[in-house]
Amino acid sequence: MSTLRFALAQIDTCVGGLDANAAKVEQVTRTAVDGGASVVVFPEMTLTGYPIEDLALRATFRKAAWDKANAMAATLAADGYGDAYVVVGTIGTDRANGKPRNRLVVLHDGLVWAGYDKHFLPNYGVFDEFRIFSAGERSVALDIEGVKVGLAICEDIWQDGGPVAELAGKGIDVLLTINGSPYEEGKTDTRLALGARRAAEVDAPMIYVNQVGGQDDLVFDGGSFVVDRDGTLLLRAPMFMEHLMMFDLDTEADRQQVGEVAAPMDPDEEVYTACVLGLKDYMAKNGFRGVCLGLSGGIDSALVAAMAADAVGGANVQGISMPSMYSSDGSRDDAVDLARNLGAHYDIQPIETLFKAFEGQLGVEGVAAENLQARIRGVIVMAYSNAKGLLALATGNKSELACGYSTIYGDAVGGYAPIKDVFKTKVWQLARWRNRAAHGGMGIGGLHVVGNEAGHPGTPAPDGILIPVSSIEKAPSAELRPGQKDSDSLPEYAILDQVLEAYIERAHGRADLLADGFDENTVSTVMRLVDRAEWKRRQYPLGPKVSALAFGRDRRLPVTDAFRE
Repeated sequence: MSTLRFALAQIDTCVGGLDANAAKVEQVTRTAVDGGASVVVFPEMTLTGYPIEDLALRATFRKAAWDKANAMAATLAADGYGDAYVVVGTIGTDRANGKPRNRLVVLHDGLVWAGYDKHFLPNYGVFDEFRIFSAGERSVALDIEGVKVGLAICEDIWQDGGPVAELAGKGIDVLLTINGSPYEEGKTDTRLALGARRAAEVDAPMIYVNQVGGQDDLVFDGGSFVVDRDGTLLLRAPMFMEHLMMFDLDTEADRQQVGEVAAPMDPDEEVYTACVLGLKDYMAKNGFRGVCLGLSGGIDSALVAAMAADAVGGANVQGISMPSMYSSDGSRDDAVDLARNLGAHYDIQPIETLFKAFEGQLGVEGVAAENLQARIRGVIVMAYSNAKGLLALATGNKSELACGYSTIYGDAVGGYAPIKDVFKTKVWQLARWRNRAAHGGMGIGGLHVVGNEAGHPGTPAPDGILIPVSSIEKAPSAELRPGQKDSDSLPEYAILDQVLEAYIERAHGRADLLADGFDENTVSTVMRLVDRAEWKRRQYPLGPKVSALAFGRDRRLPVTDAFRE
């Protein structure tokens, strides 16, 4: 046999949801085999969901997962699909030391037919697998209907040497890798280049199947692909959605046939859609059907509200305007226009009376009075959340989070923060992109978009704009005192974000930042603000990682830290 059909099953699973994950594997397998596939390939740790973190350390969880894998094999065989080879990621146990293993198994003829354990364990960024898993075999190649298939799991292809290097000498016909690779800006091109290198290394096509969906603060973008031995892109699945794609491997052909290749996404659409999918899946997997958030008329809350409406429909978004004596009429108008455009619910809860009651009793002034206003608003948002069963959204961006420019227990309250990893300059960029998409009638990465929900279409502005232009163009302000502007407390965002990107994501110290050409006073100000705000970041809600280095698992610094440059 010279031809073997592979089905690349890019699916969204939930950590710990063994029954639901297994049911999805079985359903997709039936569809794939009915479509002529002999081998059906699922992502890394599909059965258990990924990443499972310390769930891996529970022997009861590992046993339940292993029992479920055997049950899946039996069910598929009983349903007449036992001839297929179903490649599934799951968890196993090292017989020698009892530690968990990140495992690939092949289900065939009613049995867990063969397996391969991840060799390279990532221990950087969001991963801490050295602490959890035990490394497995150096390399495994399986004979499937006369085709020699080399196996790898995610990190195995990112490291030189190891399984892929060994497979290069085994004359494999195809390299198959299952992956749980989280999204970050620019990673799509990096993966493709890596795939081309590994295909050349083994002198065979490479199949790359990636997970899709949100899991806490990670978003998996899918984008599964196949490259030929010379690096030619043969197939590519769309990003940020479940997808089933067929690849016919011809072992006698020098070059494989080019098939379905999804067009690359606009870079801003990628980031926007990652944030939307992260929120959408967080809500779905934790039982939330709606959200609430404060609508100030500013750009941050406007962008978050648009993302929420795209994730779950405008009718499931509860906006709350909480004007004070310092709120401008323009901001109130922008909030009203936004809610109308999105088809969102909109309530007005003035805070001046509440503030004066607190002020009269406490006698606060200055920054304490400003923070008090923010905390009153936080109380109102959380009251809506509790009373209506809604997920409260924090609307802060990465620039504010970096500098501590938010009020703990005030605008920082919430259960999820969709733009937590988006710098302020990028917020404006994404808002402009979303308006262009609305004006052009474009979809948003295949996700639910505002205007698609029957009975609640919203009434966008005549020019098709969702986010009011004035929210984008006006000078940012917290409006907690007369004439307040963000620039009173922070450098201009165009400069601030450049310094933050260098200091946080590239770990440049003072000398490096000065060598980068930044002003000494700006460098001192930014470093001081960032270093003093670590305690606030530790208490901030989860939000989707979209950059190379996000606050949280990516960046671990002590709260109590006396080192100063």
